[in-house]
Amino acid sequence: MESNQNKMEEDSKESRGTKRKTTDDGASSSDGSQIQNRRVVKARTASSHVDIDRLNRQIYALGMDTMISISNTNVFLAGLQGVGVEIAKNLILAGIKSITIQDDEVATLNDLSSQFYITEEDVKAGLPRSQCCVTKLSQLNPHVQVTAHTGLYAPDFLKKFQVVVIVNHNSIADTVRINEFCHSNNIAFIFVQVRGLFGSIFTDFGEDFKVTDATGEEPMRHIIASITNENPALVTVHDEGRIEFQNGDHVNFTEIKGLSDDINNQNKSYPITVVSPYTFTIPIDATQLAPYQGGGIVHQVKVPKRLRFFPLKESLEKPIVSKKPDDDAREYPTAFLQSDFAKFGAAEMLHFGFRALNEFQQRHSGALPGLGDLKHAEELVSIANELNQQANMENARIQYKLLHEVSEIDAKLLTKFALFSRGDINPMAAFFGGVVAQEVLKISGKFFPLHQWFYFDARECIPESFDENMSSLLADIQPCNSRYDGQIAIFGKTFQQKLLDLNVFLCGAGALGCEFLKNFALMGVGCGPKGLVHVTDMDTIEKSNLSRQFLFRDSDLGQMKSKTAAKAAKTMNPNFNVKFYEIPVETEETFDENFWKSLDLVVNALDNLKARKYTDANCVMYGKPLLESGTLGTKANTQVVIPHKTESYGASPDAPEKTYPMCTLKHYPNMIEHTIEWARDVFGGLFKVCPEDINTFLEKPDFFDALKKSSNLGSIRMTAESMNEFLSCAKLDEDKANKNKILTFTDCVIWARLKFQEYFYNTIAQLVYNLPANHRTKEGAMFWSGPKRFPQPIAFDPEEELHMEFINSASHLFAFIYNVPDEDMDEDKIKQILKTVTVPVFTPKKAFIPTDPNDKGENNNNGNTNNNTTEDGNGNTGGVVDDDEQYIENTQKKLDTIKSKLGAFRLTPVVFEKDDDTNHHMSFITSCSNLRARNYTIPEATFQKTKQIAGRIIPALATTTSCITGLVMLELYKLFLTPTPRIEMFKNSFLNLALPLFAFSEPLAPLKHTSKDDVKAVPENWTQWDVIEMEEKGEGTLRDVVNRLKNEYGVEVNSITGGEALMYVSFMAAHASRLDEKVVRIWERVNKKELPAMYTFLTLLVEGTDLEGDLSIDMPELRYRFRK
Repeated sequence: MESNQNKMEEDSKESRGTKRKTTDDGASSSDGSQIQNRRVVKARTASSHVDIDRLNRQIYALGMDTMISISNTNVFLAGLQGVGVEIAKNLILAGIKSITIQDDEVATLNDLSSQFYITEEDVKAGLPRSQCCVTKLSQLNPHVQVTAHTGLYAPDFLKKFQVVVIVNHNSIADTVRINEFCHSNNIAFIFVQVRGLFGSIFTDFGEDFKVTDATGEEPMRHIIASITNENPALVTVHDEGRIEFQNGDHVNFTEIKGLSDDINNQNKSYPITVVSPYTFTIPIDATQLAPYQGGGIVHQVKVPKRLRFFPLKESLEKPIVSKKPDDDAREYPTAFLQSDFAKFGAAEMLHFGFRALNEFQQRHSGALPGLGDLKHAEELVSIANELNQQANMENARIQYKLLHEVSEIDAKLLTKFALFSRGDINPMAAFFGGVVAQEVLKISGKFFPLHQWFYFDARECIPESFDENMSSLLADIQPCNSRYDGQIAIFGKTFQQKLLDLNVFLCGAGALGCEFLKNFALMGVGCGPKGLVHVTDMDTIEKSNLSRQFLFRDSDLGQMKSKTAAKAAKTMNPNFNVKFYEIPVETEETFDENFWKSLDLVVNALDNLKARKYTDANCVMYGKPLLESGTLGTKANTQVVIPHKTESYGASPDAPEKTYPMCTLKHYPNMIEHTIEWARDVFGGLFKVCPEDINTFLEKPDFFDALKKSSNLGSIRMTAESMNEFLSCAKLDEDKANKNKILTFTDCVIWARLKFQEYFYNTIAQLVYNLPANHRTKEGAMFWSGPKRFPQPIAFDPEEELHMEFINSASHLFAFIYNVPDEDMDEDKIKQILKTVTVPVFTPKKAFIPTDPNDKGENNNNGNTNNNTTEDGNGNTGGVVDDDEQYIENTQKKLDTIKSKLGAFRLTPVVFEKDDDTNHHMSFITSCSNLRARNYTIPEATFQKTKQIAGRIIPALATTTSCITGLVMLELYKLFLTPTPRIEMFKNSFLNLALPLFAFSEPLAPLKHTSKDDVKAVPENWTQWDVIEMEEKGEGTLRDVVNRLKNEYGVEVNSITGGEALMYVSFMAAHASRLDEKVVRIWERVNKKELPAMYTFLTLLVEGTDLEGDLSIDMPELRYRFRK
């Protein structure tokens, strides 16, 4: 089948569709937009306290019901160091109702390495942390109430909150008391500690917490092929898609014919057991039921889960429960959440490490172990041993492992934990700030909460030479009255200087880019006299950006992202050297060879595959490390690309974008995604492609001649039909043509009504005429079965809201194309016009309808052709279809006549813009899609869901963005810790905060090319990072290149490719003369363009054999340098 190729432009930043002035509630001030805005107004009314325009990317990840729940959540947060401010920032961006922050500790210089809302002036003024932050935090989201609480927080004070978060509190006894109060009052409680490169999270959501949706994934559905009359019944799904269910998942059924009436009961679900990729069983004894007759869809059902959480005091000693009462339906915490499976046993060990740290603080008036203090480290290890021995003895006494214990305390690990516990770095704060904020939002019941302990460490960031050079390293980490002291406390002053002098290229200033700029400023990246961060982004700030791109404010709307983000990041560190650009990363005039060579590192924060691959290719070309990351809702990933040590980003293919067969979209949709894709294609064809074709026709006399050279008759006919239909609407008296007013809005309404008839009645009536309900395949099977749903035409009804929504949106879009001004026309006036429309009676035609899944529709002329006709079920062939060539010729003559009368008139094509709910774009696509869904009895989609699918909107969350950028920055540390870092130090990561799930893996080494069989690698074991360097010598002819390859590398050249064209083929006689031409001139001639002045070399691909001609040569790119 032919895959659908979308022809519309992606996400244009400038809408060229119709705009309407809007009132505060989002409704149009023009009466003519009443119908179009009806659904938008309803959605806004149902969630009047949720700023949909600001939060729509988050709504797509969480759902509106969850968003409403979040917007009613009040949070108390104690502790405003780096982790605390990250949590607060993410929650405020997420749109909670209120947050009360508390931290009376005076801000210190040490805070500045992770706390982005404290300044050096705040430190000098001796202000408490909460006072430094409250105003800046409140500016993140005007809909969230942000207040600062001073002094102690009594139990009664905490009753007004749904969630209490305690960060790095120095008294475990106080924390236990607060948790006991929260637990007994059903207040969710989270305790987070981040110390240096180690961190811990504890959650307590109460005795009986209900999770309504554990994963957040869309419920899956499959089309049923058969159900057996067995016990248990075996269900087989259609082979269009493998089963994605898991054992124990619950399902229900619709549209099944046969078995029993109760099988389609939507209030009943069945647990399944997967048997094969296409079959599963359900616990139904079907032996006495009627046989399965056909049809049916199986739907996944989300079954709520109940969780039991234990208080902190109890959970400290018993973090996991190995056995629970048999009659208790609640899930108990049975394991630590693993953060890195390569560090087996780390969570169990760090549980003792943090318990020992809390006990150390109790003994030392809340103080942490001294920085690099070996005696304090020994004391902490001793405490850990005491706690473990106590658990060992108690478990031995009761002869049951009730308390947490380990076989042996890892003194080496806990010593490092203690020595660097005073460290305070932004990457760890960003990571934990994202994780914890997402856990707070799970109070809504959306997603599975952390249950109950999570530990994470980045011990790989500690220099490998630590044990051998401990004394010198410990001396290097002592504070020096610097804003980077919190980071120096781990990595030392020498390493800090490396960060200050880095030259970094940040590609993108959106959600990821804003976080990276903040990270750089706090870490000191590019903040030294030799350092510089370049950031480029060509986009402007939109309101939907404000829910996660935290460097922007409402007052910045319409401004350039890169400039605004750079300016905001510099306020966090006045020494931050940042240079912004407002151009694509592919701009070679600016980002030339010298630019790329000057870089130490490239960090991608891009949202499209093409740009990602471009920067990756340049990093390979110039041998630069690349840090790559991306997010999708609660999911995110990172990749480290290191020259000659790892494969590049482009080395592993991305999953292909999901497409649908054209015949499925056009004739046989079976799910709402099909109808939305079809509606989007209709939108593009009607309102963009056709007007563009007409404008080209009006400007170029040879339009049809050029079309005949590049397209088949069917495509040309379709183009001619569309153009004829558009231009035939015009009233072509010369006065109106000269004034560019050749239509009235009434004409546009009439056109829309006829379009309704064409799409939702005539086309469907034609289909069922040719393929009636009882139609059978050549094999005798029912044609309308499995994924093929039998459609029904829709008769227009002006009292149907969806029908009028289509008429209204289509009318306004058609009017926009013809530059027809808005008229004061309400719904009643439109209905009056509709009464005057004469709708031609439909007569079925002889038509070709593709029924073979492998038919690509190449001869299909919109369902009409004089070949391969399909008779109806009674053997009738219907009306007569005219000849394509004759139709095109006649239509061209007609269009030429119209053209002569139009003069300078041009249509205005519509560029799709999804984010303006008043421009009728999404209203048309939504109504068009849902009407087609009604044709095929497919459940309809909401305006918001349609917008997400049609607009290719990527769900996005501030929590995920914060979290993943923290992990990326940990990899940045590793890149510059040693001159030759080992690949084993690095981590590629994948996470899903919904589950939650964290997975880390070692980056893959680049593929080595070796000689084998009839292939010789030149040089042996080369990788994608290798090139053959060749500088131009003498005359710089192609013969010079061929001879040097022969003499220096033993390669007999067969062909050379440069750019996008063949430069030389040895066996082509015409190419022999090229050997004595300059390489550069050949390249320019075959590529039909001059080499830009900034180019200094050409990349050539060589194919050839060894000198004996026995072996094919496998060699890297040839870099031919013709200019220094």
